[in-house]
Amino acid sequence: MDDTTEVLLSQLGLRPSAVLAPLFLPAITLPAAEQFRFDSSYQVYDESDGRMFVESYYYRGEMFLSEDTSFRFQMLRDAITGSSPMGALPGGTQPFLVELDDVRNGVVAAISQQLSDHRVELELSHSRESDYLSQGFALNDRWELNQKNTTVTFGFNYLNDTIAVRGTDDQNKRSYDFFLGASQLLDRDTILSANLTLGYAEGYLSDQYKVIQRNEFFGGIPITSIYRENRPASRLRAVVQLQGTRFFDGANGALDAIVRLSQDDYGVFSQSLQVEWRQGFWKRFEMTPFFRCYQQTAADFFYNSLNEVSIDAPQEFPDGSGPNYSADYRLSSMMTMSVGAKARCRLGENVALSMAYEYYAMAGIGHDQAPEAAYPTASMWTFGLNFTF
Repeated sequence: MDDTTEVLLSQLGLRPSAVLAPLFLPAITLPAAEQFRFDSSYQVYDESDGRMFVESYYYRGEMFLSEDTSFRFQMLRDAITGSSPMGALPGGTQPFLVELDDVRNGVVAAISQQLSDHRVELELSHSRESDYLSQGFALNDRWELNQKNTTVTFGFNYLNDTIAVRGTDDQNKRSYDFFLGASQLLDRDTILSANLTLGYAEGYLSDQYKVIQRNEFFGGIPITSIYRENRPASRLRAVVQLQGTRFFDGANGALDAIVRLSQDDYGVFSQSLQVEWRQGFWKRFEMTPFFRCYQQTAADFFYNSLNEVSIDAPQEFPDGSGPNYSADYRLSSMMTMSVGAKARCRLGENVALSMAYEYYAMAGIGHDQAPEAAYPTASMWTFGLNFTF
């Protein structure tokens, strides 16, 4: 599946990877677990004008095998249909939208162990689509200090992806992420946290379904040609996230705010702010309105057409070497805004229902933006059911 699908799924809270649960399951039986949590959810992402439509199914569980050991898993299935901008300019002879139709199946599994003040977890992942295979692992540690008032987290994540590219051999992409974070309990009602992630990706980083157009002459006749995009063969990025949560006892509610800053060597600098208020009612019902805004600068190699690039003959199968160019609207100068609400209701000691709605809008800003028609608006619904035993 292309990067367009990957970004849409990430907007739904999905990861491009998913885990070899069967490696762990044979050794685990439910009666041996001290506690078992399970939840399932159904999610719909629907863009306006009949663009992208994504249906997602999640099944998650966590088994507490002992006081020190636990196992969790997640299975997912995403069905994607619709169309997305391919990179050509609207209103021309080349198609502006490309049709997408795919299904992704994935599984994630992790086992964690308490070792003194440390909680160590190993996670494996596996997901497959018609033209995309992703496999990976993550290892992280949660270290509790200062009578559990201070928590330090650190770890490493690796993904190995294989992409079936039309017209040539399968391509490979590898991703490495290192993260370090800390949270501090200031008082019984206030928590502050900070996280740093350093990521590096190498290999085939272009989107095989994205193109860029150029006005040319053939036999003296003007034509509009399209060529595959050519992104760099590596990407280095850094992400800093700051979060604060404050509980207000008199209101029986909590304010949560997250600020996120990101910079990569594509030239993309992004900043985002998310604010939500979690309000409790009658000990069984919780309502959480939220607001999120995001803004980014354009990549150094973003162009609306190859007319802006000094190049004689674009490669048929670009390898990441320069010059680099892409007309993908996700690499343009843009901003997004989301507003919505989540609700959760406990039906009993062991059962809870949840529902969420989010309205999402994207728009170009500045002079490095894509055509207005490229940016989507969307509605997203989520329904969930949770059990605890």
